[in-house]
Amino acid sequence: MTPSLIIDLHISADEYLRHYKGQVKHVTCVARDGRRIRFASSLLQRFVSHQGIRGTFAIRIDEHNTLLSFEQIG
Repeated sequence: MTPSLIIDLHISADEYLRHYKGQVKHVTCVARDGRRIRFASSLLQRFVSHQGIRGTFAIRIDEHNTLLSFEQIG
């Protein structure tokens, strides 16, 4: 089974605008299991709404910590 990390994100529209403009290139957060994770801001672009980014996401990685999938689950 592929490891999954579950994260909860709450990024305001104004804050995400800094990512969109390229001023910030990565998001660093803590998964529910306590692991710290860093990923490219570009992964979030398809989830942006007028309120920014809000929700729960599942990140699947392989044994080398290579990203396999990133999806919103709630």
